[in-house]
Amino acid sequence: MKNKIRVAVLGSTGYVGMELVKILSNHSYVDINFLGSETIHDSYLNNIDNTQEYNQLPLLRPNNSFNTEDSDYVFLALPHAVSNKYVKKYFNKINIIDLSADFRLDNFDVYKENYGNNHECKELLNNFIYGLAEINRDKIENSKNIAVPGCYPTSILLPLIPLIRNKLIDTKNIIIDSKSGYSGAGKKFDFNKMKSKNDYNFYNYNTNNHRHIAEIKQELNKHSSENEVMFSFNPHILPNFRGMISTIYCDLNNNIKKTDIINLLKELDKINPFLKYIKNDETLDFFSIQNSNYCKIKIFTHAIKGLAESDFILAAKIDKL
Repeated sequence: MKNKIRVAVLGSTGYVGMELVKILSNHSYVDINFLGSETIHDSYLNNIDNTQEYNQLPLLRPNNSFNTEDSDYVFLALPHAVSNKYVKKYFNKINIIDLSADFRLDNFDVYKENYGNNHECKELLNNFIYGLAEINRDKIENSKNIAVPGCYPTSILLPLIPLIRNKLIDTKNIIIDSKSGYSGAGKKFDFNKMKSKNDYNFYNYNTNNHRHIAEIKQELNKHSSENEVMFSFNPHILPNFRGMISTIYCDLNNNIKKTDIINLLKELDKINPFLKYIKNDETLDFFSIQNSNYCKIKIFTHAIKGLAESDFILAAKIDKL
């Protein structure tokens, strides 16, 4: 590639924005020519976060001062209900990659139920491709507008969609138990909730009422040719800054063997560089995926000596902000 892709990032001083800038600034085919912030201007990102390695970055400017003519892509690392205001302004003028929840859902009524009524371009919901690269790679390559998946959905959809597509599991009774680091709540999160005196807390929240349920349900059902996918979802907050693990309990369909599951995951491992199938004797832990793009998937069972024919557990882990 002779010419670098010119990129702008709005919301570059949040947790997600700073992580994105770190990745982009070290990418050989990317040139960051605009960094926007809602609150911090005329300073360098290195002055705000000296824990990261940033290369040759422009000064921080107000988000609303961005000019689409100077860039090829704009990343919107903004909160929901804020991002759509910029999409309304920039749509059809530049390639948009939105990291908020504003364009993940296809139906505005579902969006309204989960995120409120503050959406200024609901008519554009179906103009965005759901950006889970391992699942929608072909669609992403041909789209100018990408909606980046949520954190919990990413850890859940990556292992489940291939199994549902290939009719390997029963879709009527899936149990999802997810645990996340607290950075997912953003910079406004009150860490006092995680610590009392010398002890650290760990708690579940919004069981079967979490905003991401609609997103998970929407995407799973797109890949189920027969029945609506039925699942329960129980998220937890851990006293870790970043990282996520989702333990997913499923039943195999009739005549499906353990080798069918393992072979499929091994094939996915070969064609998806950031998706890693790991063996039973390997450990799933946060440290192995922190500061990386990897999602690691492991299969295990109630059986003592390996995978049972009747049931299994999927564990998917991603690094997550």
